[in-house]
Amino acid sequence: MSPVKAEDLVPHPVKEQFAGVDYCITSPPPWLTTVLVAFQHYLVMLGTTVLIATILVPLMGGGHAEKAIVIQTILFLAGINTLLQVHFGTRLPAVMAGSYTYIYATTAIALSPRYLIIIDPLERFVFTMRSLQGALIIAGVFQAVIGFFGIWRVFIRFLSPLAAAPFVTLSGLGLFYFTFPGVAKCIEVGLPALVLLVLFAEYAAHFFVKGSFVFGRCAVLVTIVIVWVYAEILTAAGAYNERGPVTQFSCRTDRAGIIQGSPWVRFPYPFQWGYPIFCFQDCLAMMAAAFVSLVESTGTLIVVSRYSGATFCPPSVFSRGIGWEGISIILDGMCGTLTGTAASVENAGLLALTRVGSRRVIKISALFMIFFSLFGKFGALLASIPLPLFSALYCVLFAYSVGAGISLLQYCNLNTLRTKFILSISLFLGLSIPQYFRIYEMFFGFGPVHTHSVAFNVIVNIIFSSPATVAAILAYLLDCTHLYWDASVRKDRGWHWWEKFKSYRHDSRSEEFYALPYGLSKYFPSF
Repeated sequence: MSPVKAEDLVPHPVKEQFAGVDYCITSPPPWLTTVLVAFQHYLVMLGTTVLIATILVPLMGGGHAEKAIVIQTILFLAGINTLLQVHFGTRLPAVMAGSYTYIYATTAIALSPRYLIIIDPLERFVFTMRSLQGALIIAGVFQAVIGFFGIWRVFIRFLSPLAAAPFVTLSGLGLFYFTFPGVAKCIEVGLPALVLLVLFAEYAAHFFVKGSFVFGRCAVLVTIVIVWVYAEILTAAGAYNERGPVTQFSCRTDRAGIIQGSPWVRFPYPFQWGYPIFCFQDCLAMMAAAFVSLVESTGTLIVVSRYSGATFCPPSVFSRGIGWEGISIILDGMCGTLTGTAASVENAGLLALTRVGSRRVIKISALFMIFFSLFGKFGALLASIPLPLFSALYCVLFAYSVGAGISLLQYCNLNTLRTKFILSISLFLGLSIPQYFRIYEMFFGFGPVHTHSVAFNVIVNIIFSSPATVAAILAYLLDCTHLYWDASVRKDRGWHWWEKFKSYRHDSRSEEFYALPYGLSKYFPSF
């Protein structure tokens, strides 16, 4: 081999904007591409919506009809909240949908003794839902205050790439237990979906130029169609007739019960389950979930800004987006969606897979959510897709979000022990501590914190069960305290790369990406 030339040993240049997207946040693709990619965004978030309803509705005493209504309500609010975020929040192409973060708090409320004593399942479901509504409204007010009063702006202003990398990475990596374990529940459906998506998106899209649109832009849609038809054939052929109930529920395409329980047309409306009930303990638990959701949404929004070709989001714009997310949670509480709203990690990964980060695509996707929520039978047909198929998609989409977090290390000096310590300890404990909390609760039925105060127990268990939140707390505190005033540390932690984005006016690109529409920036200026 010829000797390596000196010019080949130069490190790769740092990129403030990701150059791998074909259509950035302000450049919409052709309409056919826009509609197809937007429909894929709808399909991807649909899996999370169905999974949340499938887990929580039976715990509350609801049946197929209640699950169908909850799914329709979540979809409707997801469309509304996405449009609010894209127009008035951060303006990033982020889908705002139901979040796994709220499952712990919702489960704690649903299993409260004061509801378990109710004999009639439907009555228990309604009373539990009304308590969830009250708790979500208070949690939304809490998050809106943090956003609109500029409290979160202070946090972002002192955030460096070194502190951001661990919790952005764990915003995707921390959801690993929702991916391949879900695939394994029906391996004959999930594994082919995972293999096909990788083949279509990463191999066929690069080898077949004529098919790059089909396999590149529409790899998710093609995979779902092929594997769904395959699952229908297995179901019709009786492949699962002699299998256990858990396998049948995961693999069969006719066991979801959503199509039968869905009305043809239904419009979700405020307080459809009755007026909310405000319980102090429930509100505290949901506020803790809102705080965790706030941290995880911040990580996801950084991923979205990266994969949409935008610059780092200024602190004032971040705070504005968090405030509108609080408004979204209030709307969730008013209509009864079981969980609050957060930026969707899987949709952030889909931006990278399709290489389309256009804001217009997400707006069309929000319209798909609203349409299929109003016409229930059509949405229920798509919601009957086996959940292991969605889990297979998330194996790839969550991984892309992890990659965006790792890419932030390009701004940092990885050849210092300080950088290695902060990065390694926050990543390691960010995975280890939540895993301990989960395993402890699995064996004993309650979390490690088990005092006489139920509200305190739930708050601590919710916060420390989130990998992204644990990593954010550790990385942020260590980065802002350990040798913080050393002259070389400021450069090692990558601060100088993001310093010009810490004020809205310091970089001209901020106006291009984050200015409010309809001339509203004049009345609501960013700083």
